[in-house]
Amino acid sequence: MGKQMTEMLKGTLEGIVLATLAARPAYGYEITARLRDQGFSDIVEGTVYALLVRIEQRGLVDVAKVPSEKGPPRKVYTLNASGSAYLDEFWSTWSFLAARIEQLHHTNPPQEKGE
Repeated sequence: MGKQMTEMLKGTLEGIVLATLAARPAYGYEITARLRDQGFSDIVEGTVYALLVRIEQRGLVDVAKVPSEKGPPRKVYTLNASGSAYLDEFWSTWSFLAARIEQLHHTNPPQEKGE
């Protein structure tokens, strides 16, 4: 993944993870696997786990410890009402930005080299 993609993901990964949890509750590794299945192949577990700690501290998810077949219990994250409201705001902001970026792209096409 290029540096530009990495930088853009930093600003949107929280919303992406919350959107993943809106589909259904999950534990950290499962979230990472879902993201990779959706084409975010360079996302590492450590990044997702650090983000999960932050969104838990901010009260955007509920956490339940669920027994694991192997090892200690897993923390399963569920989007709660605060997280759902935050996600709604994320999508609204994303739609606004995407529309403006698309508008810029079409009204200011890239210049040919040598112009």
